[in-house]
Amino acid sequence: MNAAAPILIDEALPARHAVWRDTMFTRARSFLANAFFESFSATGRMHPAAAPKRHGVELESDLAYGPDKAHRLDLYRPVHRPKPWPVVFYVHGGAFHLLSKDTHWLMGLVFARFGYLVVNISYRLAPKHPFPAAIEDTCAAYTWLAKHIVELGGDPSRVAVAGESAGGNLISALALASIWRRPEPWAREVFECGLAPRAVLPFCAMLQVSETERFSKRRRVPWWVDGMIRDAGASYLHGHPRVRTAATALADPLVAIEDAARGAHTFDRPVPPFFAPVGTRDPLLDDTRRLEKALATLNVPCEARYYPGSIHAFHALVWDPAARRCWRDALAFLDRHMR
Repeated sequence: MNAAAPILIDEALPARHAVWRDTMFTRARSFLANAFFESFSATGRMHPAAAPKRHGVELESDLAYGPDKAHRLDLYRPVHRPKPWPVVFYVHGGAFHLLSKDTHWLMGLVFARFGYLVVNISYRLAPKHPFPAAIEDTCAAYTWLAKHIVELGGDPSRVAVAGESAGGNLISALALASIWRRPEPWAREVFECGLAPRAVLPFCAMLQVSETERFSKRRRVPWWVDGMIRDAGASYLHGHPRVRTAATALADPLVAIEDAARGAHTFDRPVPPFFAPVGTRDPLLDDTRRLEKALATLNVPCEARYYPGSIHAFHALVWDPAARRCWRDALAFLDRHMR
């Protein structure tokens, strides 16, 4: 036997153990986060005030927009408002590997309560379905909307896209696909359907999935939060380089906007206005700051709102005064741009 063999085996064991340990930590974080948010959402949905009819809203659930079991969407109709309705196309967050439209019923209900036809979608989750699955599904659901918007009672001239966290990334990438002629078939379908959004609302968004270590390098981030951020990037880009590449450009919509701002490329249609709210205690805060700066260079209207002391996805905590201010600000923004 080669004398070096035992040494090589001994050296390999710690490395394998580290991979196993990191994988178990990742799975544990995902399981706990998913269990918490699903139970939190389910509990809230049992409250009498969560009943759509109480708010003049009709809910139609689990319409198929594609062949996969994850290709489902819910429609929230403001039935007591006159047609055609302005539309909000909503995409949930969850670090690209958690949650669904069912955990985000609150967002659909709030927008619909104020007169919007809401299309609230689910999509395939990473790491089982890595990039481009989530953005491909988002684009497929949006082209489904484009085909059916009139029969649904929606106004094709008044469509906004909104989402939080990972969903904020996906709707920003979707908005770029609608104004930027891309080679990907799923992006090209969005561009060719001609349904360009009038407004884009990325709430507390992770707008660049590559190089997620940048957040902890810039400011101190609790180890478990840093782990969740890195999990998001690793799971979504599973099988792809974790640095920026041309093939994963729409995983990093912020970088694409920054590249346009420095003249590296141009978009084929005007960039729609953005409303970008974020809490000052959100570890993803810097992405919103970068977005505001890049859009200002492009002379694109951007209302970046910073809510002092608020955490990630604080707008879901609707009893919080800051969350209520955020919703008022978002609805006022839509009112200005969707008339």
